Amino acid sequence: MKELSTLCVGFGVKYEKRDLNLPLVLQKRSEAIFKDLSNDPNVLAFFYGGSIAKGNADLFSDLDLRIVVNDEHFEEYRINKKERAKRWGEVLFYEDFPWAAHSVAHYIDFVKVDSFYYMKEHLIPSLYLKQETKIVYDPYNIVNSVWKASQKLTYQLSEEEFEIWRGKFFAHIHEVYRRIKRGELYYALSSLNMLRWSIAAGWDMEKDRLPNQMGVWSTYEGKRSHFEEWQISRLESWNSDRTPTQILSVLHSIIPEFKRLHRSLCDKLSIQEDPIWLNEIFNKII
Repeated sequence: MKELSTLCVGFGVKYEKRDLNLPLVLQKRSEAIFKDLSNDPNVLAFFYGGSIAKGNADLFSDLDLRIVVNDEHFEEYRINKKERAKRWGEVLFYEDFPWAAHSVAHYIDFVKVDSFYYMKEHLIPSLYLKQETKIVYDPYNIVNSVWKASQKLTYQLSEEEFEIWRGKFFAHIHEVYRRIKRGELYYALSSLNMLRWSIAAGWDMEKDRLPNQMGVWSTYEGKRSHFEEWQISRLESWNSDRTPTQILSVLHSIIPEFKRLHRSLCDKLSIQEDPIWLNEIFNKII
């Protein structure tokens, strides 16, 4: 316990100097990227997404880099994505699937670059492009034209999205019970975490905000969170250890907020709620 206490005390101090310098490191990395890509005749455009584009970057933001290349060279660039990342700095390791069109390079100076490669036809108007686009290089007006078309889009919850949302919630409720009974407590905690996430996503949908991709917690917690204080407090209160009784207690405390959200979203979509059916689902395990 003494070693753990010492580790926790030193956690915020040991790398403080390095961490405070990360924005400067990120700026230099972006300059290296600009110099490299803007001088490549097969690169038609590149832009940033994520926190850099949204203007809420912090010390630990990465570069979400989107690169548009000539169609005839796309496969070549996709295959060589890891080698390309070496031009921008000294890579420590990669997160990569060889068959994918993206790769994540983690650099020796503790910043990372998520690079995605596109053909022109891959870029279509979307809510993502509307909200998360910082154009850096676009001499042929490829990205800008799609970005402008994206400005006309608005988020509106659909019945299909709602069905997926509540179906996953119901599944994870039952899964928590099954995994506890099997003694697979980390699995139970994983499903419990998805219940928390589902509530957070539901809060977004209730306010006509595009929710995060499934399971992604970015901006749902911490200083960048857009939630109200009561919502953040509620998320914090749904914490659990590996004790089965504690896991089930947290599960029970989540259900009332789900029921409220479910009713609210049914009203938004003009769907008739069926409380009897809802309780039948929950009564299988509580």
